Amino acid sequence: MQDPIPYRTRVHSSSPAAAANSDDSGPKPPQIEAALQKLVAENAVVVFGRQGCCMCHVVKRLLLGLGVNPPVVEVDEHAEAAVIDELARIAGGVEDGEGGSQGDGVKFPAVFVGGKLFGGLERVVATHISGELVPVLKEAGALWL
Repeated sequence: MQDPIPYRTRVHSSSPAAAANSDDSGPKPPQIEAALQKLVAENAVVVFGRQGCCMCHVVKRLLLGLGVNPPVVEVDEHAEAAVIDELARIAGGVEDGEGGSQGDGVKFPAVFVGGKLFGGLERVVATHISGELVPVLKEAGALWL
């Protein structure tokens, strides 16, 4: 029998992302920014969520049910602020200088489709119910059929 493909990526407290958020006052290391940008750019669908978040699990199961196998990044609570700030920057939000972001307001779970912020659980479920999710996923290259 074949081994399953791992679907989960975790940002552990020993990672550079966690180290960047240890005191919340210093700038984020460039490797975090580059890693998140690369992950969003290289995958048709990416799900970011808190470690152990049930809403992240619901999004993942819905996408798996449709035939999409997205990477799921479970962010440690120590790295949460740094990752949210970087995701807001990737999504086009403007940081307000106090560690928060203005504009799109990235919240977990955050789903990126085609390199752009798609939304959270509510948006994914709403577009699935309305029948618009599958065409969006096909357009992004996450589904072939």
